[in-house]
Amino acid sequence: MDMLELMEWLAERGVTSVFKVDGERALQHRKAWMVIVSGGPLGEDSFFRADLGTADACLDSLLAHLESKGLSPLA
Repeated sequence: MDMLELMEWLAERGVTSVFKVDGERALQHRKAWMVIVSGGPLGEDSFFRADLGTADACLDSLLAHLESKGLSPLA
C-alpha cells in the first residue's frame, strides 16, 4: 500500500492525515518528511506525528502506529 492509498483508507474512516516534505529541511540535510494523523477511530488523544528522513520511513512508522491502535489497512 502506498501513502496515497493509505490516506484515502484513513479518510474513509474519519481519520485526518497530512503527509509532507519540507524543502528547507531537505536543503539543510535534516529530516524533511513528516506524517501526521488524528481523529476518527484513533480516539480523542490520537494525535501522531513522525518527522523522518524518507517517505518510506514515514509510511512504516505510521503503519506501526496504526497497528498499535488496532487499526490496520493490511488486515
